[in-house]
Amino acid sequence: MADRTSVAQLIEKKKHGGALAPEEIQTFVDGLMSGSISDAQAVALMMAVWFVGMTEAETTALTLAMARSGETLDLSPLGRCVDKHSSGGVGDKTTLIAAPLAAAAGARVVKLSGRGLGHTGGTLDKLESIRGFRTDLSADEFRRAAASGLVIAGQSADLAPADKRLYALRDVTGTIDSIPLIAASIMSKKLAAGAHGIVLDVKCGRGAFMPDREGAERLARLMVRIGTDAGRAMAAAVTRMDAPLGRAIGNALEVKEAIATLRGDGPEDLTRLSVALAAKMVEMGCEGLDAERATAHVREALASGAGLAALRGMVARQGGDARCIDDPERLPAAPIRLSACAKGDGFVREIDARCIGEACLLVGAGRTRKEDAVDHAAGVMLLRQVGGKVSSGEPVAEIHAADAGAAERAVAIVAEAFVLGSAVEVGEPILAWFP
Repeated sequence: MADRTSVAQLIEKKKHGGALAPEEIQTFVDGLMSGSISDAQAVALMMAVWFVGMTEAETTALTLAMARSGETLDLSPLGRCVDKHSSGGVGDKTTLIAAPLAAAAGARVVKLSGRGLGHTGGTLDKLESIRGFRTDLSADEFRRAAASGLVIAGQSADLAPADKRLYALRDVTGTIDSIPLIAASIMSKKLAAGAHGIVLDVKCGRGAFMPDREGAERLARLMVRIGTDAGRAMAAAVTRMDAPLGRAIGNALEVKEAIATLRGDGPEDLTRLSVALAAKMVEMGCEGLDAERATAHVREALASGAGLAALRGMVARQGGDARCIDDPERLPAAPIRLSACAKGDGFVREIDARCIGEACLLVGAGRTRKEDAVDHAAGVMLLRQVGGKVSSGEPVAEIHAADAGAAERAVAIVAEAFVLGSAVEVGEPILAWFP
């Protein structure tokens, strides 16, 4: 247990650029969990980290200490398991596509997901738009579901609880965007969750927490090193998040688009990224498969409908209405639909993902506080994507909402998100892989 004097010394050391030893970091985390370290002291240390940074060794020590602060899952009886994590984006429903495809192609996918906060969506919120779907599985239920090859559930409060305490403080003190603290937060939960292999999707752009490519690549490399040092197989993709991914933004709308994609009818950008992430999961989770063969297996799972069947099976096992997979119209639908129209002629050069995310927040598709409820039916459907040609007054997006006033305000925001100009070439969704 930490005393006030020792914690003050740690803060002074870090404030002046010193590197904390693993035992000092463990002392800090132990004190955080016991309550002997105050919120003010924790914030002071986090602020010092924000200003002077952390070495790779310090970040790894913090990650491991937070991972050990609570329950850790032992998945070894299940054999090789893979997990996938996204750093958060707008319209990012790749887990709903990549995870079933990877499972259908032979990997055992065991994923603990989170809820959306701010302008980014959460996988649990999307899945809970399916009536009856359970994300709050007990440890035994989780293991039984994992034995079938695919499970996506919420993390328990006992998993890396030190991260939960620190994140709440970072959220209100301006230290969210520290790369070492982001890496430790993500990887502490991933390591505690027990998967043998982890595929990371680090978003980069206006709609991501990491707006610039340099910072996103630093974060990707750091998380790969932390996981590798902890004995996990690791891979990280840095992917575009200037424009929303796919056409659907909002919980039930994204589930519908994921189903369409697994049927072979999804937007090209979403399909390509989902296949690439699934292939990396299969390569990591199946011994003896190289990248080319893993990709072939994933493409076969997509073409044959095996990926869609894997999603249907997971929904049924976790108590959801599996009829939604074959009849997506059973998902929640908003009573109000308003069009946002183009303000001129030309090609769509940009769609500001953050603006679209903020419009979704306005109509209730997201939350500004963790305790907020979400409207599963609300959101935005893009009728044009980057590269598309439009005429003045033509609808470019549709707002789905329950409140007419909120919908009208969202229309104005969405219309401004579309930047028109001359024709533009659409780039690859993946900017880089690490390692």
